[in-house]
Parts: sequence; structure tokens; C-alpha cells
Amino acid sequence: MDQGPAAHGWTEDQVWTASRVVTLIGRKFHVTYSVSGATRLMHRLGFSPQVPGRRVAERDEEAVAVWKEATWAEVKESGRPAGASSVSRTRPASPDGRPEAGPGADGV
Repeated sequence: MDQGPAAHGWTEDQVWTASRVVTLIGRKFHVTYSVSGATRLMHRLGFSPQVPGRRVAERDEEAVAVWKEATWAEVKESGRPAGASSVSRTRPASPDGRPEAGPGADGV
């Protein structure tokens, strides 16, 4: 496992998943484990779950910057103007149009 997943045939990324560990145990020791069983085994051996980085190794920072400046700026501006009115057909209540002696006016 120290050699990484690529040394065992998983070349798309460098992440050990529980499923990959199950497959590797089966290949090396001819023993069948469930994914949850392998997870518990790895935990007992002192391994902890690992979360891969959010960015891929092949990320092109220059292409991302160009996209942010051109495409994202265009997409971001397409929203409603800040002062746009509501789409609701109801009108705000007016205190002047309320009856003074209506139901609930005296708190009863």
C-alpha cells in the first residue's frame, strides 16, 4: 500500500478507497472482505480515512484564470438588477386601508 494505488493498477488518481483495499487484499492474500469489514480492519491497523485534495493534479491554472475573467464574469452579470421588484401579485398592506373597529382590533 505504501507504493500507492498506481503501483497496483489504479492510475486515474492516487486515492486508496475501501473498495480498492478490498480488491488488493483479495489479490494478495486470497481472502474475501466486505467493504465495511476492510474499513474496520484498516482502522484497527491505524489507518484513517483520507480525503483527496479538491484540485486535480493536471489543473491548468492559466486556463482557469482566463475562464474566470471571460466566461464567469459574463454568467455572473446575468441576474436580476438589485432594485428589481417582486414577482408576487400581492400588494403590501396599507395601514390607512384597515378598519379601526374590525375583528381583533380591540384585542378580544
